[in-house]
Amino acid sequence: MLTTAIQVHPMPRPWLAQELNQDSSWVHWLSAEAIEGFEKALAHAKKSGKPWLHMTSEDFPLSGAAKGAIDRAFAVTQKDFGMCLIKGFPVHRWSVEDARLAHWGIGLNVGVARTQNQASQVMNDVRDEGGSYKVKNGRGYNTNAGLDFHVDSCDVVALLCLQTAKTGGTSMVTSSIAVVNEIKRLRPDLIPVMQQPFYYSYQGANDIKQPPFYKCPILGDDPEFFCLRANRKNVTAAQRDFPEVPRLTNAQNELLDLLDVLLPDPRFCYSMQLDRGDLQLLNNYVVIHSRTNFEDHDDPKLKRHLLRLWLSLPQGQRLPPLWKEYFGDIEAGSVRGGVRGSNITDEFLSYEARQAKRLGMTLLPF
Repeated sequence: MLTTAIQVHPMPRPWLAQELNQDSSWVHWLSAEAIEGFEKALAHAKKSGKPWLHMTSEDFPLSGAAKGAIDRAFAVTQKDFGMCLIKGFPVHRWSVEDARLAHWGIGLNVGVARTQNQASQVMNDVRDEGGSYKVKNGRGYNTNAGLDFHVDSCDVVALLCLQTAKTGGTSMVTSSIAVVNEIKRLRPDLIPVMQQPFYYSYQGANDIKQPPFYKCPILGDDPEFFCLRANRKNVTAAQRDFPEVPRLTNAQNELLDLLDVLLPDPRFCYSMQLDRGDLQLLNNYVVIHSRTNFEDHDDPKLKRHLLRLWLSLPQGQRLPPLWKEYFGDIEAGSVRGGVRGSNITDEFLSYEARQAKRLGMTLLPF
């Protein structure tokens, strides 16, 4: 009698900060062969001269070693700790434009990039450009401020470090699953509150066809796939800027206060200093992140600088029905997330459709 083995898909699990110190399986070092593969792909892409949105993975052709390195790293984001740190990209040999092209090329090989701001840009420079954080329509990536714990609007955020700060700018990551488990222990009455809709400001990054705010529960209710979405700054902004948004209840405020205590708690929160050439990958449904404020070098060439991609992945998990208003599509392996902004072009829409087809991902019309 033949029996069929049941496929058990590995899932991200809760972790404490000390575990990341003890188990370095989430840190991957590039081999010399893989680095050579990225260098050759970059040279090929530069020679082609194609605009980013006209490129495919064939325009950034990775060797077996290079492709294997990023495939393994992105696969790790969907299991275990829900994150991966790839070390060793030769950014010291690349100009900033080369680094941008290489980062874009990596994205072409693994997913579909999402637009990130009011200008509908597909890659952001994370550096201090004199922006303000906790003001109307303020975003954190163009400031030197310490950030509230938050998640980004995509399956995986990919941060490539080009330059480090003089002091500060420490990356902080916390397991959302572990924190929810702690809330179940301390305040089980707040779990249903986490699954109520919370209203968030788009911070001016919405399409003009959309309202300037959206609602989404903090905690998903899918029995199989864990997911958490939290950003107190944008909840506070919605309360401040839009009187039509329902006021937070006492229980909702208690929950937000408890999250503010637990997320940076050193039992749960792991701090790391990203080095030049590091590529940090975070699964936004199971890892919530922040950073400390920083002081820059005086030399403009040495100022802290990271490149940020937001990616939808073909292996992305299913999301809860109540998350559809924000993400657009909640099915596994769909193109979703991002913020539309006001400059979505036909060129971007063509890229999006082409890339989704190449990766076998579903793409719903906006």
